[in-house]
Amino acid sequence: MSGKLRLAGVIGHPISHSKSPRLHGHWLKRYGIDGHYIPMNVAPDDLARTIELLPQLGFAGINVTLPHKEAVTALCDEITPRAKAVGAVNTVIFQEDGSILGDNTDGYGFMANLYAGAPNWRANTGPAVVLGAGGAARGVVAALLDAGAPQIILSNRTVERATALQSEFGARVVVSAWDDVGDAIKGANLLVNTTSLGMDGQPALPVSLDHLGPETLVTDIVYAPLKTQLLIDAAARGCAVVDGLGMLLHQAAPGFETWFGQKPIVDDELRDAVLS
Repeated sequence: MSGKLRLAGVIGHPISHSKSPRLHGHWLKRYGIDGHYIPMNVAPDDLARTIELLPQLGFAGINVTLPHKEAVTALCDEITPRAKAVGAVNTVIFQEDGSILGDNTDGYGFMANLYAGAPNWRANTGPAVVLGAGGAARGVVAALLDAGAPQIILSNRTVERATALQSEFGARVVVSAWDDVGDAIKGANLLVNTTSLGMDGQPALPVSLDHLGPETLVTDIVYAPLKTQLLIDAAARGCAVVDGLGMLLHQAAPGFETWFGQKPIVDDELRDAVLS
């Protein structure tokens, strides 16, 4: 132990479902760091006051989850380019000069998870198909464009939401009607589900995989269940598949390194600790 207690945490409303305390707690124990990572249930009306108080209480920073990811951006003095591109913050750093920096590591986590699960895959070798047009899709699209994806085919049950997202990212993003996305999958470099469809307690993902070939990497940001029906069906067609848990694990690493001064490792031991 260092004798210098370091504090970080996660805010949301509600917060009891968050796996972040278990994740960061595992790293703190692994590296013998004198610190705590604290879950905090913060109602929207209390958000501004909480952000003001936490650095005074000795916090180095926090993670931010629903419903605060967009609202907290207005409370930061500075926003990283990737957080600006997504329009949301999931990692806050209380800096030594008293300023507040907002970052978004979701896209980083998404890409790091893909590279860990499929080391030979590269974004620039073909089009990606992204299902969904919510906040998660926004982060995925921004990360794929930054990684060099030549085209992103975006499809959502409500086409207006997909069109609105496309207008923010430009010509490399095109919209496919939900009913036609089964055809758009043919020859894709990557298929991503960012919707809640297929998650425990949610309806199945109603997308035809008839044109899905083994050249397509398939991933689902859902991790409950760990193997969604999409991943099971894709694997049966010879596709490489990557589950969504690694995105959660990898997106946590940059914040942990900044707050606690240790670059953490994402490995099977961490996965087991978070799933236990």
